[in-house]
Amino acid sequence: MTATAAGIETVSTSRAHGGVQGVYRHMSRETKTAMTFAVFVPPHGAGAKLPVVWYLSGLTCTHANCMDKGEYRRLASELGLMLVLPDTSPRGDEVPDEPDNWQFGKGAGFYLDAIEAPYAENYRMYSYVAEELPQIIAENFPADMGRQAVFGHSMGGHGALTLALKNPGRFRSASAFAPIVKPSVADWSRPALTKYLGPDEAAWRAYDTCLLIEDGARFPAFLVDQGAADPFLETGLMPHLLQEACAGAGIALTLTLREGYDHSYNFISTFMEDHLRWHAARLK
Repeated sequence: MTATAAGIETVSTSRAHGGVQGVYRHMSRETKTAMTFAVFVPPHGAGAKLPVVWYLSGLTCTHANCMDKGEYRRLASELGLMLVLPDTSPRGDEVPDEPDNWQFGKGAGFYLDAIEAPYAENYRMYSYVAEELPQIIAENFPADMGRQAVFGHSMGGHGALTLALKNPGRFRSASAFAPIVKPSVADWSRPALTKYLGPDEAAWRAYDTCLLIEDGARFPAFLVDQGAADPFLETGLMPHLLQEACAGAGIALTLTLREGYDHSYNFISTFMEDHLRWHAARLK
């Protein structure tokens, strides 16, 4: 990839486990801001096309959190998986924000398209991740867009599950670490949905995993890991609600409660290889 391809700037590249970890920036038509994303390209032969695994990060994060602490590169190189790590929200001085509220605004885009002013102009993370960034990846990287998977953490787990349910033909597999499975009732997401989407809760259903399933959306199977010592378990995450929704809809769910693990990247990195192997098996 060149520094000027399709208006994309190469911020940095470095070798890792025979592959290349890159960070890139471009002007987004969806968010109307500069957006930064990371891509890990594993070692591969000339002309090869690689399966693409999307990782969506959680509240307060950028592309860098998983890139720096996720510990995915060794196994991704072994399995031949390309990983794409988008940012979690639009950035810039012109983007409306609540600087003292870590659950809303910059770093908290919730992977939805806002419809309420003043957020509708920039907070279009669903369309960015579902449409714009995949086009950039397809055009500028050795990506096999016929083999895609998605996973994420917390708010990003919410994003991964909803993206899969809304685009079942695009993804072969989906998984999550400690996802917000029902943001319409979770204490750290209801206020954000109100501000982004307005008070009519009917508009929220398109961005709520459990409600999407209730409304008929389907995906073959989910893998979910949840820390039993996660401080957000009872009020923000509530994995039992996903269990109930999947059971009622006939969706296969592998949900594992990990004793002693919290919400941090120590938890995520511990079980990262399980998720990469899950996706690799379904991307063959």
